[in-house]
Amino acid sequence: MIKCAIIDDEPLSRDILRQFIEDHPDLILTAEYKDALEAISGLERQSVDLLLLDINMPKLSGVNFYKSLQEKPLVIFTTAYPEFALEGFELDAVDYLMKPIAFDRFLQAIQKVKNRLKTTSEEIPEHIMLKVDKKLYRAAFDDILYLEAFGDYAKVHLINQVLIITSTMKRLEAELPSELFVRTHKSYLINISKVEFIEGNQVKIGSGMIPIGLRYREVVLGKLR
Repeated sequence: MIKCAIIDDEPLSRDILRQFIEDHPDLILTAEYKDALEAISGLERQSVDLLLLDINMPKLSGVNFYKSLQEKPLVIFTTAYPEFALEGFELDAVDYLMKPIAFDRFLQAIQKVKNRLKTTSEEIPEHIMLKVDKKLYRAAFDDILYLEAFGDYAKVHLINQVLIITSTMKRLEAELPSELFVRTHKSYLINISKVEFIEGNQVKIGSGMIPIGLRYREVVLGKLR
């Protein structure tokens, strides 16, 4: 998930961007600010991966605000004034969106963000970000015992707690590294390193016995060898 923050003094623009983020499966809105000054203290408390930053704002422009940041997340500048585009790109902006912003153009910009994040990543991540209500939890792979389907939700069984998140097992399986996690059943994903033993068609992890479905058995046994 790409953590986003909106910084824009126009309520309508914030509404549109908020909806675009909610409609995109790879994005999560973690902060929203009505001007750059409000964002300064907010971003010190909570870092993000991507800023959707309006350029023409009172008191402090988006460009000057971005220049002032010591730790600079990726940025997509938004504005109704095309004359600001050059200055935005000089700051290595991922993209520059003209208002009113169309959803297809927004999708193009986000794809550029994903490409940039992919090419700048130097190591395999050791955690996954899990959305619980309006909070975003950082769960280390090594803390995850197993994941369990739970109706329209999923339970993530950690060493010290259980999180209930809005996600499908298919999506979780795609987000977790296959060298560390394996599907044992249509309703279960396990952390391979946490398996204590296999007994019949079950594996012991923590205090739980996790079933191994017939269609998954060969793959599971191959991973555990």
